[in-house]
Amino acid sequence: MAQNARLHSLGMLFLCILWYPAMTTAQQSNLNLMPLPANSQPGTGSLPVDSSFSVAFTGYTEPRLERASERFLRQLARQTGLPLSLKSVKAAKATLIVETDHAGKEIQEVGEDESYILDVSTASARIRASTPLGAMHGFQTFLQLVDAAPDGFAAPAVTIQDKPRFPWRGLMIDSARHFIPVDVIRRNLDGMEAVKMNVFHWHLSENQGFRAESKKFPKLHEMGSDSFYYTQDEIRDVIAYARDRGIRAVPEFDMPGHSTAWFVGHPELASGKGPYEIERRWGIFDPAMDPTNEKVYKFLDDLIGEMAKLFPDHYFHIGGDEVNGKEWDANPKIQSFMKVHQLKNNEALQAYFSGRVQKLVTKHGKTVVGWDEVLVEGVPKDIVIQSWRGQASLAKAAKQGFRGILSNGYYLDLGWSAARHYAVDPMSGDAANLSAEERQRILGGESCMWAEYVSPENVDSRIWPRNAAIAERLWSPQEVQDPASMYVRLDVVSARLEWLGLTHKTALRQMLRRLAGSASPSEFAALRTLTDVLEPVKDYTRERTAPAVPTSATPLNRVVDAIPLESDSGRRFGELVDQFLASSCRDPAIESRLRAQLAAWRGNDAILQPLGQRSFLVKEVAVNSQDLSALGAAGLAALDTIAKGQPASDSWKTQQLAVVEQAKKPKAQLLMIPAPAVQKLIEAAVSGGVCFSPKP
Repeated sequence: MAQNARLHSLGMLFLCILWYPAMTTAQQSNLNLMPLPANSQPGTGSLPVDSSFSVAFTGYTEPRLERASERFLRQLARQTGLPLSLKSVKAAKATLIVETDHAGKEIQEVGEDESYILDVSTASARIRASTPLGAMHGFQTFLQLVDAAPDGFAAPAVTIQDKPRFPWRGLMIDSARHFIPVDVIRRNLDGMEAVKMNVFHWHLSENQGFRAESKKFPKLHEMGSDSFYYTQDEIRDVIAYARDRGIRAVPEFDMPGHSTAWFVGHPELASGKGPYEIERRWGIFDPAMDPTNEKVYKFLDDLIGEMAKLFPDHYFHIGGDEVNGKEWDANPKIQSFMKVHQLKNNEALQAYFSGRVQKLVTKHGKTVVGWDEVLVEGVPKDIVIQSWRGQASLAKAAKQGFRGILSNGYYLDLGWSAARHYAVDPMSGDAANLSAEERQRILGGESCMWAEYVSPENVDSRIWPRNAAIAERLWSPQEVQDPASMYVRLDVVSARLEWLGLTHKTALRQMLRRLAGSASPSEFAALRTLTDVLEPVKDYTRERTAPAVPTSATPLNRVVDAIPLESDSGRRFGELVDQFLASSCRDPAIESRLRAQLAAWRGNDAILQPLGQRSFLVKEVAVNSQDLSALGAAGLAALDTIAKGQPASDSWKTQQLAVVEQAKKPKAQLLMIPAPAVQKLIEAAVSGGVCFSPKP
């Protein structure tokens, strides 16, 4: 009866909150929360956070929730520098009371209740949740609320009612192309918890490596991993670590393609003659499993059974993507099999394989997840489609009765801006026209960190902070879409993520120190000035423009490996130029800031040149440095012209734009981000530009 009463009270509180108008996005933005909650009402005043801060539990509790509380208090102590006791206290003495109604599922499920209510007043705070999952999300929101105040640390008074928009909010980390150690996986799980992501998709096999220990088939990891693999004890540890943070761990063993590493120890599984070696290059390769060989299915039955016991989650990812079929075409036995079984093409053969494997996965109590390619005629309806092709493919699957998750638009390795990822929505495009029943089949999405060009050193900077923007897209209401607000909050969240031990900012300085060698302070500052406005080339351009064929043994120690995939300095300069032009070039404060920045860029190359002569890694970006100085000079010339009040000639414009076009060209696999903004200043400085356009 007591539990029913708590549930009734919680339900009534939800209804009461819904009767109040929600804060607008702009109002919520002032709280610097990410993801933004579903509903917030501001209060008056704030709750002091000092050394006496404590937590108490009422209702249901469990060791996982108690560990979450200790983790919360440790993190609060790091953020504030306050000495805090990690022990829970009685409710009457607590600053924060956590009221949880009942246990969650023993094995976390898709769609499990993750909602919570957080009330903060000037006297105390309270988290109310049905399950520990919601309570843990409430902890993370409270951590984001705490900030420095005039008389100490405090959290603003507010009432937050929150729940996720989608039940599947994942991050895929590829540990197969480049091995990612357990400690790096752990800290990224901490980051996922901070932004309320709940699925860790672990890509464990590839052409370049089989990364999970198999006791049934030890040749898989002994011969197919270069000795870089996770023991089963390490895997159990990661799974437990994730569960403690409300995160499901879904394994992926890619088949029938992307599987060369399997064949090093087990060539009998392959469609070709072999012999096979671990692939060192990147791309799509010919080797694939033999769908006509019964021994393959016996092998997979045993392996899937072993891994299904190791990973408790209800879902098991079989990959299924990018099989080029060349080995199948060249194998007479396979071609004969296809004729006998009336399989018209390789797609039909793969459907046959996927159907057989799906039955094995189901036999071991799991539900199959696969990439778009597994969606072919005859596939069972309980399979989940992970779409790298986009919303049209996702909508097509939903119309046919399949559940799906979106990854197209969330490939972190492509180097897109946070704003571009943020604009992608699982329910946009063709998916926006689905019926209510069909929309329910879209479970959410996953960001993907493919690992061709990542190492344990730089992987954090390839995931964070942009991944937090994707986390918000999957958690917050669909109407939360303001990129300006997102960037303001992303800066704050990025700094907070450092307290968790993520190295997305600190690794940059270390990597630049390596390539700078014995640089003087002024030279190193000049290197930072240059690298702050560069970004790596986008999409798959790096593969096509590499100075030599890239492999898994290629050192990742160049500028292109060190710098973030999005330049905050470049973006902010562009925003400043837009503000200046919006003022019709009449804001002296902004003009002064632009001049200072452009002057610094103009003189930067002279400072950096000596370092380039001593370091081969800095020498590689010498031409980028020259471009930055030229851009600085062109931008200052444009501001001088605007200040004189006399529009520049077309010939001057042509000359200056040539400088910009040169700077726009990728060099050393890097992009000069301020170039388009400088171009705007040049175009504004001529007749017909915004600074000299006729006034209405």
